[in-house]
Amino acid sequence: MRFESTIRIAASPERVWEVFSDVERWPEWAESVTSVELAEPGPLKVGSRAKIKQPKLLTAVWEVTELVEGEYFAWVSRSPGVRVVGGHWVEPAPDGTACRLTIDQEGALGPLMARLTGKLTTRYLELEAEGLKARSEQA
Repeated sequence: MRFESTIRIAASPERVWEVFSDVERWPEWAESVTSVELAEPGPLKVGSRAKIKQPKLLTAVWEVTELVEGEYFAWVSRSPGVRVVGGHWVEPAPDGTACRLTIDQEGALGPLMARLTGKLTTRYLELEAEGLKARSEQA
């Protein structure tokens, strides 16, 4: 099951990517994220792992599985019976940048988890999109 949030940001794609890909700073602008710890310092790359704490959710370890610098990254978190894929897109738009965030809950227990956490997941995606917009548009 997929959850998605899309937002227009009045900032360049380069600026949005700079904010979005600096995952350790997400707690500064995303109300839905308490802490992010990268296993290895430095810019995101395929294989990067991050431990993320969020209110009302268990701490999860996410591993970057795909990355197109300046445009897109996906990461995956696994727990018994569930595979969660988070997608992060940054695309040029006439008025700045279009940004899309997705969460796909897969696996044998994916549909059950989607039903149990769907409202929270939707709200967290919205909070992340709004926080990304606010931070990216700051001078």
